[in-house]
Amino acid sequence: MRNKEIQPFFFKAGPRAVLLLHGFTGSSSDVRMLGRFLEKNGYTSHAPHYKGHGVAPEQLVETSPKDWWQDVLKGYETLKNEGYNEIAVAGLSLGGVFALKLGMNVPLKGIVTMCSPMTMRTTDKMFEGVLKYAQDFKRFEGKEEPQIIEEVEQLRQKGMPSLVELQQFISNTRKELDFIYTPILVVQSTNDEIIDPQSAHIIYDEVESLKKDIAWFDQSSHVITLDKEKELLHKIVFDFLESLDWNE
Repeated sequence: MRNKEIQPFFFKAGPRAVLLLHGFTGSSSDVRMLGRFLEKNGYTSHAPHYKGHGVAPEQLVETSPKDWWQDVLKGYETLKNEGYNEIAVAGLSLGGVFALKLGMNVPLKGIVTMCSPMTMRTTDKMFEGVLKYAQDFKRFEGKEEPQIIEEVEQLRQKGMPSLVELQQFISNTRKELDFIYTPILVVQSTNDEIIDPQSAHIIYDEVESLKKDIAWFDQSSHVITLDKEKELLHKIVFDFLESLDWNE
């Protein structure tokens, strides 16, 4: 069942396309419900996986933001190659950072960031998230607890050097927010337990977009796409997309 759940998806509907980007240690399942909602409302959506995500954590620690960014670009090109010329992007957490970066590099109809960091915790804290992902993955595989403890400890000893690059990627993206003129919707949970909610203000204040909106959610945690207010999130994202200047 797991293999089915963690596959990238491409839900074809109308000519308007949305690239959906998951977060760090996440997968397309983070944005699948949003993709299905958009499909029902006439929007095509595509959610790629970043290298090392949705697979064993031993593969994740061998990858870096350079790998993940290339997968974002490939996702965009996949939509273009399928004939979709009008593309918006919506990203959760790190996916929102990638969405901002994409807006600096290619033409987009609109950008949606959801609980996206502009400041990063220490690499130690970030690595704890990797280890939690490792524990969850191995439990889902059905491994016994002693084996899980041993394998997670091996990962702890190995570390993930590219987390320093991830900090730098986010920092560099923040410095270039004034390069963004694309219409943007900034979504943030007030109770975000992973990132500083002030990141939403940073994005909203520093982009140069003439059309920009910010939406706060009071009853959701960091993975807002899967939380209590997901239906409200769907509506707000849809309303934003409908307000954009599509040609078709």
